[in-house]
Amino acid sequence: MLPALVFLVVVTQLPFVGTLVISFMRWNALAPDDRGFGGFVNYKAAVTDPDLRSSLVTTIVLTAAVVVVSLLLGLGLALLLDRKFPGRGVVRTLLIAPFLVVPVASALLWKHALYNASYGFVNGTLTWLWQLFGSHSAPQPDWLSAIPLIAVEASLIWQWTPFMMLILLAGLQSRPPDIVEAARVDGASTWQVFRHLTFPHLRRYLELAALLGSIYVVQNFDAVFTLTSGGLGTANLPYTVYETFYQAHDYGQASAEGVIVVACTMVIATFALRTVSSLFKEETL
Repeated sequence: MLPALVFLVVVTQLPFVGTLVISFMRWNALAPDDRGFGGFVNYKAAVTDPDLRSSLVTTIVLTAAVVVVSLLLGLGLALLLDRKFPGRGVVRTLLIAPFLVVPVASALLWKHALYNASYGFVNGTLTWLWQLFGSHSAPQPDWLSAIPLIAVEASLIWQWTPFMMLILLAGLQSRPPDIVEAARVDGASTWQVFRHLTFPHLRRYLELAALLGSIYVVQNFDAVFTLTSGGLGTANLPYTVYETFYQAHDYGQASAEGVIVVACTMVIATFALRTVSSLFKEETL
């Protein structure tokens, strides 16, 4: 295990230590002569920065919306795939496909193939529906300008619903079948089986899916950068770090903001690890 551990430390921890050191320095490429140790100046500037506070609120809203909606959709799809029907394997493969698409490619697909006001699928569908009723003046909104945050959320929900579905489907298939059969023999309805047996069994899996999804969505950069370039109130924490680093060229403050993002992610990751540990304990009992 030692070579793997050394490799892991070199690849992941040393860059973070470097970022942590830079976060305590005054280092702006636009002022090369004013470079040195700054203490907590960068952290103070980051905490008091209104743009960072705004991006924090945006990150919370974006993460909560994506996780909750994708979790509900994933639960519905998992319940569907838990049943036997012709072509279930093909349907399962098709439903998993969005999660396998590269995030940047997924964002480009939504930006051009779906959201484009001139030739996008959404506006094309509106035109077709209006023509069914004899109208040729269908609305053609620019979705990325009209509802930018919802547009970003929709693309991420499409991408992360299969992830939630896989975790919940694994939870459903780990149910003891004899207990479900006994409940049905006793006259329990489908809703009663779900409420009193399936849902309590899935509680840990729901928590795990929500926590893991939160970790990944909090760090999302591709969709925000590709769809809206952080404009119109869609800039989240990772995009704000990018702006500070590449546009303001303030490496010290960008590093401090990055450390803050990592700290927030680690809090969520801690709860996720505890949930995973509890699942393993339940499996061994």
